[in-house]
Amino acid sequence: MDETSALEGIAQNSLYAFGVNTDMVQYSFEVFRRYFRGTTILEMGPAEGVMTQLLAETDYEVSVVEGAESFCRDLKQRYPSIEVTQSLFEDYVPSKKFDNIVLGHVLEHVADPVGVLSRVRGWLSDDGVVLAAVPNAHSLHRQAAVLMGLLTHEQQMNEADLHHGHRRIYTAEALRHDFMQADLEVDFFGGYWMKPVSNSQIEQSWTSEMLNAFMKLGERYPDIAAEHFIVASRKD
Repeated sequence: MDETSALEGIAQNSLYAFGVNTDMVQYSFEVFRRYFRGTTILEMGPAEGVMTQLLAETDYEVSVVEGAESFCRDLKQRYPSIEVTQSLFEDYVPSKKFDNIVLGHVLEHVADPVGVLSRVRGWLSDDGVVLAAVPNAHSLHRQAAVLMGLLTHEQQMNEADLHHGHRRIYTAEALRHDFMQADLEVDFFGGYWMKPVSNSQIEQSWTSEMLNAFMKLGERYPDIAAEHFIVASRKD
């Protein structure tokens, strides 16, 4: 199966806009917006558009690039003012530079993350930033899963990872390495969402207040947070 067909298959049963995944993406937007600059934003791989909706409510000029045709069709209908391009990242050729490039849960999906980041570097304006988020292999809930025998090691793909089409689970070291290999300077590294149990367990009993508190706690303890994020810029 080629890459475009694989993406379309995942899109037909995507779960990124369901349950606490939605809360996670919304919180990542709140984290990213602290570092936004300039006037333009490119969002890569928006899927159902949870973050796209929030970006569309800002004053920034927003563009998105997405590989799945069904997602693009829906995004064009919902956000007519946003430039939506259907393309694999490896084939995308933007017509302008961007002040902000957002990769929310993208790098764990692509075959060659360093190659994608190297291309992204060329799409940045002089003072532009890349803002990326990925799942953390050393998350508290993954460590617990290993101790319980549900995973053999922290980077093993679980059922949700396979469903989402993940190719890897990043450690902090591997994530930094990929950015450095792409000649990008890591300006800030952090985490969010202290996640002690599975999504389904959270959805069964947690209140919105609890979820928000644990999102914030992950920023205090990034090493074991469920999500890592990076803010990076071009090296001089």
